[in-house]
Amino acid sequence: MRTRTHPRKRSVTLTVVTGVMLVYTLLPLVWLAISATKTQEDLLGTFGLWFSGDFALFDNIGRTFAYQDGIFGRWLLNTLLYVVVGAGGATMLAALAGYGLAKFDFVGRRVVFAVILGGIAIPGTALAVPTFLMFARLGLTDTPWAIIIPSLVSPFGLYLMWTYATDAVPNEILESARVDGAGEFRAFFKLALPLLAPGLVTVLLFNLVWTWNNFFLPLIMLKDPDLYPLTLGLYQWSEQATTVGGDVVYDLVITGSLLTIIPLIVAFLLLQRFWQSGLATGSVKQ
Repeated sequence: MRTRTHPRKRSVTLTVVTGVMLVYTLLPLVWLAISATKTQEDLLGTFGLWFSGDFALFDNIGRTFAYQDGIFGRWLLNTLLYVVVGAGGATMLAALAGYGLAKFDFVGRRVVFAVILGGIAIPGTALAVPTFLMFARLGLTDTPWAIIIPSLVSPFGLYLMWTYATDAVPNEILESARVDGAGEFRAFFKLALPLLAPGLVTVLLFNLVWTWNNFFLPLIMLKDPDLYPLTLGLYQWSEQATTVGGDVVYDLVITGSLLTIIPLIVAFLLLQRFWQSGLATGSVKQ
């Protein structure tokens, strides 16, 4: 028996609103991409949303990496270090802790839940000064650890993994693994972790974006320009125009900003295929 398929209704209002949001989202990116192709003079003297006569993108990229003895490349490596160790470590810790809170019952579980919610509610900027004072006492300021260690703590990521692991990992699978003699860590890495992949990737992307765009924490923690991430380094280049005798390099700041967002775009494109729900559906026969 054939089932009749009804065509989806189209909403003009929804289409218009979606179009407006699309333009609002993409317009800054379009401006950034176009501006990165201009020279310093054209950047300040031509219309921002159209190209100028000289296509200077490749020249701007070369000058960006060569300016100040190639420090932009150092900032890029620093940012990659902070992201790989900080965001990667925060994601793994969130997965372990979230899985443990979802699948084990222990004394103080409600207290831990309240602490996690409190950590989500407190903005990171409110903790920046206490964190700085604590790290200053430990002698860790102006070191990579001043950026990496705070990045390892992700209350929101922990909460996401907790709620996701509650339903994504059936208790029957874990009980079967324990009956077969598997230890808890083996059950987690062999059985639970593949089922947690969609939630794990989501948390990883949240942590990746937060760590990659982190600005305020490096601003108060770091003094050595060789330790700067990209965000703080580009801000320093931009502020040169406000100092006496400083170089005006807005074209390099724009080009550097464009280069900065490219790894994020690539990461989203590579990881989006892992955003699949219902991996555990059908794995256990009810």
